[in-house]
Amino acid sequence: MKKYFSFVPVIILLLICSNVFSQTLSKIEGAWENKDGQNQSILIFKGGYFTYAGYTANEFALSRGGAYTIDGKIVKIEIEFNSANSKEVGKQIEGNFSIDDTQLEISLANISIKYHRIDDGEAPLAGVWKISAREQDGKLVPIHQKGTRKTLKILTGKRFQWFAINPETKEFSGTGGGAYTFINGKYTENIDFFSRDNSRVGAKLTFDGKLQDGKWLHSGLSSKGEKIYEVWERVKY
Repeated sequence: MKKYFSFVPVIILLLICSNVFSQTLSKIEGAWENKDGQNQSILIFKGGYFTYAGYTANEFALSRGGAYTIDGKIVKIEIEFNSANSKEVGKQIEGNFSIDDTQLEISLANISIKYHRIDDGEAPLAGVWKISAREQDGKLVPIHQKGTRKTLKILTGKRFQWFAINPETKEFSGTGGGAYTFINGKYTENIDFFSRDNSRVGAKLTFDGKLQDGKWLHSGLSSKGEKIYEVWERVKY
């Protein structure tokens, strides 16, 4: 009987620690924004994945991201892509952070920056998505991306970012992002940055979208006016 009760405090402590971890994780999830004059940066934490995007109205600066974990007040990120510095890919970076209501202060690479919360990361489409099929010549064709090459899209409650990367070769192919809405089966993107073509910034694109059997069915016209029908599936990190 004594042995049984000796485990009780340990179990309670583990439950408390687990609850604290869960609360910390949920607090950091979502989209965060920092504005400094014309410079703007967005942090996204969702589904175990992190992205950073820096840009102005006239120019895309850089983006990087990767899977992240929380250890107390330290965030650890396994970098999968960096548009400005491929040497960082495959490395782990970490920094301290603190959250006070709607403000996040985070220190990475010895630089401390304060961000204001945009949303808490909760929405029907919130998560990390990977494209798995696309319609071609009237037929739905599975997309088999070779090796570690992949195109992902991360969404929170109000923000989105897509990125095409290959962590194995450290190749960065492109990214874009901005604000989005998903109302009554209509998915609308407002593009704030686009690494390949800044002339697309400010564009508003509307698609038909629905969630079916855990998949996101996405159809409409691309930014080039081409008809698209895509299937996206959630990715867990």
